[in-house]
Amino acid sequence: MINSQDQKLLMLLRTNARASVTELAKALHVSRSTVQNRLARLEKAGVIRGYSVILGGEYLDNQVEAHVSIKVVQKLTARTNAALEDIPQVTQLFSVSGEYDLIAIVQAQSLEELSRVLDDIGNLEGVERTNSAVVLETKFRR
Repeated sequence: MINSQDQKLLMLLRTNARASVTELAKALHVSRSTVQNRLARLEKAGVIRGYSVILGGEYLDNQVEAHVSIKVVQKLTARTNAALEDIPQVTQLFSVSGEYDLIAIVQAQSLEELSRVLDDIGNLEGVERTNSAVVLETKFRR
């Protein structure tokens, strides 16, 4: 479905989703129309669903992040997932194998806010137990 040029284009966009078509074309050594056509095809195929903001600087430096493992009552999984989606500080939710059913990535502006959100998650109907790991330092992010 995607070839090596598409892979290179995706890697460039992961590095800088705001790169212009001209910049992408130069980096790939192809014409602007080739890049535009590739982007349109990748978007239409659902390979590219959108372009997003990557937070940085002082704002990101002040964020507190935790990975929260969540054990869920199986009959309430859909309800619990929906409730987690309604919590704005939950930025990602993964279904996983193992002792826990879900891993939520939580980002907050302070330890106090993080503590409140962790309590909110633990008190959701369907949550049996949680285990949280606060991120001390991000080595890299792609």
